[in-house]
Amino acid sequence: MEYHFQLVQQLKEKIGADSILREEKSNWNPNEYILTVRAADIRKICEFLKKQKGFLWMMDICGVHYPEREENFEAVYHLYNKDNNKRIRLKVPHKEGTKIPSITSVYKAANWFEREAYDMMGIFFEGHPSLTRILCHHKFVGHPLRKNYSATANQVLDAPEVFEFPPMPPPHNDHEDILTNQRTVLNIGPSHPATHGTFRWFVELEGETIIRSKAEIGYLHRCFEKMAETHKYQQLLPYTDRLNYLSAPMNNSGYCQAVERMLGVTIPLRAQYIRVILNELSRVIDHLVCIGTTAVDMGALTTFWFCFRQRENVYELFEKLCGNRMLTSITRIGGVYGDLDEDWKRQCRGVLVTLRETVEEVDKLLSNNKIWLNRMKDTGVVSKEMAVDYAFTGPCGRASGIDYDIRKAEPYYDYDKFDFDVPVSTDGDNFARYYLRLEEMRQSIRIVEQALNKLPDGPTTISNPLVVLPPKSEVYSNIEALMNHFMLVIEGIKPPKGEIYSYSEAANGELGFYIVSDGTGYPYRVKVRPPCFPIYSSFEDVVQGGLIADAVATLGQFNVIAGELDR
Repeated sequence: MEYHFQLVQQLKEKIGADSILREEKSNWNPNEYILTVRAADIRKICEFLKKQKGFLWMMDICGVHYPEREENFEAVYHLYNKDNNKRIRLKVPHKEGTKIPSITSVYKAANWFEREAYDMMGIFFEGHPSLTRILCHHKFVGHPLRKNYSATANQVLDAPEVFEFPPMPPPHNDHEDILTNQRTVLNIGPSHPATHGTFRWFVELEGETIIRSKAEIGYLHRCFEKMAETHKYQQLLPYTDRLNYLSAPMNNSGYCQAVERMLGVTIPLRAQYIRVILNELSRVIDHLVCIGTTAVDMGALTTFWFCFRQRENVYELFEKLCGNRMLTSITRIGGVYGDLDEDWKRQCRGVLVTLRETVEEVDKLLSNNKIWLNRMKDTGVVSKEMAVDYAFTGPCGRASGIDYDIRKAEPYYDYDKFDFDVPVSTDGDNFARYYLRLEEMRQSIRIVEQALNKLPDGPTTISNPLVVLPPKSEVYSNIEALMNHFMLVIEGIKPPKGEIYSYSEAANGELGFYIVSDGTGYPYRVKVRPPCFPIYSSFEDVVQGGLIADAVATLGQFNVIAGELDR
């Protein structure tokens, strides 16, 4: 805490003693500090923290509505310093209508996050370059995450938005390229095969070169965060499946981990190892789908079948364990559903053998293929500086030289006891992102093998009637167990009043859950930090100046999952 004390003192000296309204310590994370600051000073504070104290990552911005307070809104910022693994949460209380200085000039990642906070909550960021809706459609009225907005108040869009690029300035002289005045504007998606029915982007072309582009998202927006306020904590698990639906157990696990940290409970070691096994299998199939769909978007159909066949093998394991394949809801707050018997472990070891063979087969099919190399090498290049400014994490960040993996930086579920490597590249192009995922799959297979070999004995859930339902055999024979079952179903899990930002290493990077509890069985606020949201926010900049065909490869290797992106 000495570090945080010195930092706050320096902030007060630099910005002003009255800029810090309150200081708090995180209840669970010794590396995190929480500051409540004045709205007028937020940009200056962020500039100081980034330039002077190394908080280069702006991980998330969100809003919280407190209608009972005089200052009835709060903007919440999460900043990260990778060099010393420190985090700061900045909270900005303000009245409705207050103009909060935009920090887009400090962090490029703030652009889309501020637009989301404006769209969902109505927080106004002064100086934002384009403070428009991003998840709701352009004719939407109101702000759905405010407490006075009904969860059932749907608004149907009757016509799509017509977009036009602003006119280019006239030629400076007669020698300027005549193509400047002969540009083609294309509307790509959401029905284009490469956008998978959920993205839309506009491009202005000179020949096949992208001069300007604009991305539009929200086609799969279901307002998960609004639904979270109308359901009990344990009822949210099926919703988390539908975030990154390619690796559902990782979302289940990340959400449950956040609630467990709020409750102050530690799940049994056997449950932790089972979560590791499920999560790493999910990471493998997520990467297989990323590579397979990128390949098929560029015409390499054979690779697609290789990748999806192995995905089915993993789904058979999930189905055997819990009855579901893609959307598993396999984790529980307090542990996991079901247990691994010897037959399941035997089948899993067999699947690992075929997974390893498939990774090597894909490597042989693509990595030295001349067409694949021409399409992937030196396309979609993201420098390390750009990746940091846009808050890249996961494979996309590591492909640009960012050596950061939460499993190593802040080990959870005994990850520090597993022998695995974190691959890092410095090329930052589509090939680096592709090849890094190949290596990550190899490492995940290693982790699963070790977890199966070291799987400890013991229960798979905690024994706490306030968190976990009692066994059915006891419910049918014991009045106390029956009452505990009844009370937990009716009232739900009740974390103490407070808030938490919990994070884990998902397939696309840092998956964060910011949860505010008011002490009831319903979350007061749940904000998801989707890994691919800040990554995709860079897409317009990354593809500018490149070929339209290369943008398809970049979109594929960014691995944008619409359920995670739009929520």
